[in-house]
Amino acid sequence: MVFSGQSNTALAEKICQHLNIPLGRSETQKFTNDNMIVQYSESLREGDVFIVQSLSTPVSDAIMELLLMIDAAKSASAGRVTAVIPYYSYARSDKKDAPRISIAGRLVADLIQAAGADRVLTMTLHSPQVHGFFKVPVDHLSSDVVIADHLRARVPDADQGVVLAPDAGSIKRAAAISHRLNCGLAFIDKQRVSDTAVDPRALIGDVQGKRVFIVDDEISTAGSLVEAVNFAKRMGALEVYVAVTHGVYTGPAVQRIRELDAVEVASTNTVLVPQEKVDGTDGKLSVLDVAPLFARAISNIHTGESVSTLFE
Repeated sequence: MVFSGQSNTALAEKICQHLNIPLGRSETQKFTNDNMIVQYSESLREGDVFIVQSLSTPVSDAIMELLLMIDAAKSASAGRVTAVIPYYSYARSDKKDAPRISIAGRLVADLIQAAGADRVLTMTLHSPQVHGFFKVPVDHLSSDVVIADHLRARVPDADQGVVLAPDAGSIKRAAAISHRLNCGLAFIDKQRVSDTAVDPRALIGDVQGKRVFIVDDEISTAGSLVEAVNFAKRMGALEVYVAVTHGVYTGPAVQRIRELDAVEVASTNTVLVPQEKVDGTDGKLSVLDVAPLFARAISNIHTGESVSTLFE
């Protein structure tokens, strides 16, 4: 049984289409005092329940709705409850890198488990170590195969290009996509100049006269993306394509992408991208579908098969 919160119902519906089952019926109401209530409209007794909810804007509402849905499912005697979180926004807060702060990634994990989730299914955590914050089984999907297939279809001679990691922390992800495309690999070495600013210092690899594929886990305000694209062009890149897992697109992101010297910016539908944002980039923005991948993972979890075989 698959149910959806309000953050990304479109993805949940597509997942159900691939599973050939109807999307479960539930209702979420918000009272004038900002309190929420969630109610299921069908029996969940002994069901294998999957609740799809991206932790996207408004994030606090998305988290609270997910917790209520998990708790309500457990109270309704569901046999097993899996929290399907395509985008786990608090994964950036994975360590105490400043005094007197919370490790919010761990806190949210604790809340999800306290609500009663038996397992978690997510995709491309910004910090993979967040996986370890959970004491329940976690299936961590990767969008690499979807991104690589898209780039191969978009650029026929993709094997002659170069996958560029925008920073050293993204090298592992970039290397995986480079391997799938059978093309070159490069990364940008950055230097922190202040608490809020990071400048590119050098490009390790060769992009001169080549098509460059910048890959990352997410785009928020697109500030770092602008730096990476401009630096690649200064280093002689012929064309630049961008592909990320999570297209959050907050603040000035749409305007920056519209003015970006790149052929295309692609992200998956782990986060719902409104049509007005797509239209606002003059055709540069495209959305890739990961519903088939989530559907296969949910099917394998339900039947007790391996999820890792989806990436072999």
